[in-house]
Amino acid sequence: MNSTPTASRLHIAIFGRRNAGKSSLINAITNQDIALVSSVAGTTTDPVFKAMELLPIGPVVIIDTAGIDDVGELGELRVKKTYQVLNKTDLAVLIIDGETGVTDYDMEVLARIKEKKLPVVGIINKKDIAGYTPGDKKKWEQQLGISLLEVSALKREGIDDLKREIINKAPVDFSEIPIISDLLNPGDFAVLVIPIDKAAPKGRLILPQQQTIRDILDHDAIAIVTKEYELKETLDNLSKKPRIVVTDSQAFLKVAADTPKDVWMTSFSILFARHKGELAQLVAGVKAIEDLKPGDRVLISEACTHHRQADDIGKVKIPRWLRQMVGGDLHFEWSSGFTFPENLLEFKLVVHCGACMLNRREMLYRLSILKQKNIPVVNYGVLIAYVHGILPRALEPFPYARMMLK
Repeated sequence: MNSTPTASRLHIAIFGRRNAGKSSLINAITNQDIALVSSVAGTTTDPVFKAMELLPIGPVVIIDTAGIDDVGELGELRVKKTYQVLNKTDLAVLIIDGETGVTDYDMEVLARIKEKKLPVVGIINKKDIAGYTPGDKKKWEQQLGISLLEVSALKREGIDDLKREIINKAPVDFSEIPIISDLLNPGDFAVLVIPIDKAAPKGRLILPQQQTIRDILDHDAIAIVTKEYELKETLDNLSKKPRIVVTDSQAFLKVAADTPKDVWMTSFSILFARHKGELAQLVAGVKAIEDLKPGDRVLISEACTHHRQADDIGKVKIPRWLRQMVGGDLHFEWSSGFTFPENLLEFKLVVHCGACMLNRREMLYRLSILKQKNIPVVNYGVLIAYVHGILPRALEPFPYARMMLK
């Protein structure tokens, strides 16, 4: 459970007004004092993430958010961050303060939850407080249009019922699109080409490589790991042809040359473009590369910050390739983290990373924003394959996406 990546966990977010008991509820659900609790309104200022196990769902992330009724200039920023959490939420928990009842703030956040088509669990906290009656519950359910559970987060009463309701409401389609296993049969060989260069983390593999290996093993296929300069020898010594060869995008040309034409070849980045987002949309975005002109603006968006190497893929290589294809200079901007810049409409193309640090819901949300604004988008793997002239081959395992090139 502890080793499950955050992006692969069900995200459960707690919403409510200041002092409704969100942090106390987190502590009660996790049975730990991990969230700061105070009678002072607005104690939680930024979303707080806690990984835990919730059987039978499995690994989840519980998100504590700032109050939706926060005030002042900083308060408005906190509320904005709270609503941004909806973009990565798989299931929402709405807390109604048993002391004050339903307010316009509660109605507003519930409307936004429903707008996102998220499952929601409604609860009344402080059921033991003086003045609260069972009649209040019925009245508030009618106002909200959802059923409500009664709990006392402080006394940790009703928490088991809450967990059961979360389990019952958890989306049945939470299990994400496979990384690679649906392309394999038991006993198939999958050769993974993993360059070890100065950008590789010392002593370990990067997350997409680890997850791909695990997906192969979980489905009774066989993972064979090699480096790009040992690929040909590896293939020559196998007792049968592999079903697929998967490479780091930066070794595409070498791997394409050494992989037999009758063996599928793709990249980790393309696998994760499908696993986390919409591969067809990302492939369709390559058409915008052909239309780029000198002076156009291009956004390179990464989900996380990292130490950039001298020949960094996002900062150096991709801009260099695009300038060469356009035959002139382009204006590049870079963003990292979970939001796009405000001037999004100024860009002719967005180049997105592989999204290994985003969950599928958030990546789909980011892609939906770009689709609504009619801004083309590609990801690193799709762009690199296109630049090197091997995108059609890299998409052979995904014919529906390959059709977007026509």
